[in-house]
Amino acid sequence: MAALAVVAAVGMIVDDRVSVGAPIWFKPLKFAVSFAAYGLTLAWMLSRRPAPSRVGTWAAHTVVVAGLIEMSIIIGQTLRGRRSHFNVETPLDRGLFLIMGGTIVALWLATLVLAALLFRARLGDRATTWAIRLGALIALAGLLLGGLMLTPTPEQQAQQAAGLARTLVGAHSAGVPDGGPAMPLTGWNTTGGDLRVPHFVGMHALQALPLFLHGVEALARRRARLRDARVRLRLVLTAAGFLTGLLALVTWQALRGQALIHPDAPTLTALAALVTATAAGGYAALRPTSRTHTDTDTDTERPTQSTELTA
Repeated sequence: MAALAVVAAVGMIVDDRVSVGAPIWFKPLKFAVSFAAYGLTLAWMLSRRPAPSRVGTWAAHTVVVAGLIEMSIIIGQTLRGRRSHFNVETPLDRGLFLIMGGTIVALWLATLVLAALLFRARLGDRATTWAIRLGALIALAGLLLGGLMLTPTPEQQAQQAAGLARTLVGAHSAGVPDGGPAMPLTGWNTTGGDLRVPHFVGMHALQALPLFLHGVEALARRRARLRDARVRLRLVLTAAGFLTGLLALVTWQALRGQALIHPDAPTLTALAALVTATAAGGYAALRPTSRTHTDTDTDTERPTQSTELTA
């Protein structure tokens, strides 16, 4: 996927074709980077388990194969100058889109299996274990929310009701057509709702929670209170609560046809409530505890070096 990201980046430079208002190689670039981060994170999470398993190996291989099939179709359609997603204009386009749907279902089910395995193992101290587990759960929700994009738009429903042949089924945007003014880098719509936002927020909780804990552990060198294992665990739970609330908020916002960067009063009120609750949770998490837990406590002990190397 890293190699494909380089190919797509070169494609954006040498190929001036445009698809749905964006450079035609922009989608392959985003997907390649996303798959690279997804695979790397899952590999790291699985390496934390004290022992490998045949089920985990098969699930991990399923993720790899599904990602390769998905990217092969995206790049193939890009080379043909065709849309890869929602495109049912020709029998070939429809067949490729159906295959992509099947690969995403397989990837989600494989990730569900991996998440179940992560819930059955101690992956380090309690804060690390729950950062990985909750990150995987929120990522599963984010992947599942991608299915909202398959809902036919009102225009597509009207075409079907009139007996007209449809060329597209589903859309990224809500309330406005795809291909309008967009944010830089992400390509998210700036005039209406964009269902890619909750998809992105949910999926990348997989990286966000472990990275958040890594930052907390780095600060623990200077802040003695963060060396308390229970404080770190409570901070992880607070961060997971914030990401869950944020996922619900941006999903609600997108479904109402509202652009991420143009929130209305109800959206801002909900965001303020979420930030306030998170701040309160963070303050409560930092309260002194009756006794200090460190990473060397027996109930938070990480796997030994030898078992990590074996895994």
